[in-house]
Amino acid sequence: MSLLEVKNLSFTYGMGTAFEKKAVNDVSLCIEQGEFIGIIGHTGSGKSTFIQTLNGLIKPTGGQILLDGKDIWEDPKKIRKVRFKVGMVFQYPEYQLFEETVEKDIAFGPKNMGLSNDEIKERVKSAAKFVDLKPELLKKSPFELSGGEKRRAAIAGVIAMDPEILILDEPTAGLDPRGRDVLLSQISSYHKAKNNTVLLVSHSMEDISRIADKILVMNKGNMFAFDETKNIFSKGEEIEKIGLQIPQITKIMIELSKRGYDVPTDIYSVDQAVYEILKLRRA
Repeated sequence: MSLLEVKNLSFTYGMGTAFEKKAVNDVSLCIEQGEFIGIIGHTGSGKSTFIQTLNGLIKPTGGQILLDGKDIWEDPKKIRKVRFKVGMVFQYPEYQLFEETVEKDIAFGPKNMGLSNDEIKERVKSAAKFVDLKPELLKKSPFELSGGEKRRAAIAGVIAMDPEILILDEPTAGLDPRGRDVLLSQISSYHKAKNNTVLLVSHSMEDISRIADKILVMNKGNMFAFDETKNIFSKGEEIEKIGLQIPQITKIMIELSKRGYDVPTDIYSVDQAVYEILKLRRA
């Protein structure tokens, strides 16, 4: 049984009105425990709407979402518990900080779960460590932190609930290259340490390709592709046709193939490309 199963999922905004717009159309997929899934698509592709249905923030207008084999909307009164199991980090999560101290902000979710004070303290400490927030920062107001520290504090608040599934919507938006790389590294380290399932939404194929086991490509509300990362990049030219950018190294390998060189076109890292090109030289 899959951890999360999506069956014929659809969502339409303004249903029955003159402004009706289908944002997600008949999407079906299965996600297993411990997988790292990258979700990519251009603006308006439906990816943000899709992830918001996964923890019950919005209710699908069609289809089902099964968590541990149970429809999350089977009993609407229990949807709050689903949100503890499926944690959501929104774009610019630092705007959601509101408590007097960073420690209280991170503790907000665990406190609402009804955990003991000792358990809450342990979770705050552990979550802060995952995102590399120094202990001395926990006693500060979140508004005294730098932009990157605020973002990490907000992410720690979701991690502290220890969700079975962690969903991050464009977590690196607005960060400089160094800040982006650091945050992605921390998310990857969290995934490896906890073996929880992670879904990461991004505009960047470069970022996704480095850390995702599988990639979901959304296009105009439809699931264009959902497969292992390597297999997704074997469709590089098709992906470009729907307006998405593939990694530069993938473009190079596709061009070499067109020019008659016997190289695979599903390459998405420089190390892989170097290995394949050196093979050509030895042949």
